Amino acid sequence: MPMTLQVLYPVSNGSTFDDDYYQSTHMGLVAQHMGAHIQSQVVTKGLAGGPDTPPGFHAIATFVFADQAAFDATMADAGPVLADLPNFTNVTPTMLIGQTYD
Repeated sequence: MPMTLQVLYPVSNGSTFDDDYYQSTHMGLVAQHMGAHIQSQVVTKGLAGGPDTPPGFHAIATFVFADQAAFDATMADAGPVLADLPNFTNVTPTMLIGQTYD
């Protein structure tokens, strides 16, 4: 069964998120260290939480893996990616690990 990893970067008072660094450098590290195991991915930049409502998240990254083994392999290779977080945000991301419905 396909597995997913969602990484959510919540907005809070005083939170920072360098979108340019995230796109140009951090996602390159994701590709370098984890990309071989990722089936598909999408990153959503937060623009709004609804009409006239600021976004609740700076960004949400969703990664899809073919199965548990691919997910486990990517997590084993994630060290350099996780170590890069302070280079673009002061937010502790929330992660959601799940399975997709068929």
